[in-house]
Amino acid sequence: MRLRAAQLEAHLAGTLAPAYLVTGDEPLVALEAADAIRAAARARGHTEREVLHAERGFDWRALAHACATGSLFAAKRIVELRLAAGRMPAAGAAALVALLARPAPEVVLLASMPRPEGALWWKADWFVAFERAGVVVEAAPVPRAELARWIGARLARQGQRASDEALEFLAARVEGNLLAARQEIAKLALLAPPGELGLAEVRDAVANVARYDVEALAEALYAGDLARYARALDGLRAEGESAASIAWRLGEELDALARVKAGLAAGGRKEALFAAERIYRAAQPRCERALARLSATQLRRATLALARIERAAKGVAPGDPWDGLLRLGLEFARGSSA
Repeated sequence: MRLRAAQLEAHLAGTLAPAYLVTGDEPLVALEAADAIRAAARARGHTEREVLHAERGFDWRALAHACATGSLFAAKRIVELRLAAGRMPAAGAAALVALLARPAPEVVLLASMPRPEGALWWKADWFVAFERAGVVVEAAPVPRAELARWIGARLARQGQRASDEALEFLAARVEGNLLAARQEIAKLALLAPPGELGLAEVRDAVANVARYDVEALAEALYAGDLARYARALDGLRAEGESAASIAWRLGEELDALARVKAGLAAGGRKEALFAAERIYRAAQPRCERALARLSATQLRRATLALARIERAAKGVAPGDPWDGLLRLGLEFARGSSA
């Protein structure tokens, strides 16, 4: 079974699977999903916990041993497996397939890792084994379009609410940084009473803690939101991000989208085309918006422009790469009807 993080609470209210894999690129979502699984397991008697860190040189026999060995103190246990990288080693894949074929009855296995790397990772034996024996929880970033609503739901948990204007103000200040968003929301619980929060009250309490990454930049670009794109671009530049790196990453995805656009025109299925181009699930909503707004010609033109920007950033072509990236945002803000 595969679940979005937002679906996990309802699942845990009804059942507890023998194995969970929490994977994705949003630290707060992954952290809270793992916390929820631990709490549900403890509530069902899994009172002992063992944590394994699968770093370089890790002996994967330790995982089977941890799941098979009983405890003098607790009959039911949680065994956590933490992987720092998104690439599963062959020994790890084999160990997980064997373990998940016959899950230990008194153990809940909780594995966590970044979004898996490599071609067709969702078809890998170890990933399919998790889906069959347990639950895969996707810790994807909250899309910018849903961030204000996400903040509103968090405020409601602590007995507060805010106007749409105040929520949008908060979203703009913490964009791309959910951990900081949680801190700011907690700060509001301390500084303001329950009930309605005014914009001035929110403005006084909240710091500007926005942290942008190329994912947020791409989402703003594809949506044609020039103001947000420009803010994200300035943020990345201030944080020392390379213009060449930004141009290369955007160019790779736009090149893939141009091929998807051509495949759709030829009658291909979107899901199969996304898989063939390795456009992962969390990126698909923004990519769908780009495909809806932009023509094949505009996508190809943007890919060529980004190649020139990358060369300029490396000093082998004329022009200011940051100006080029900003002009690209202006072009995308105009959209396309072709």
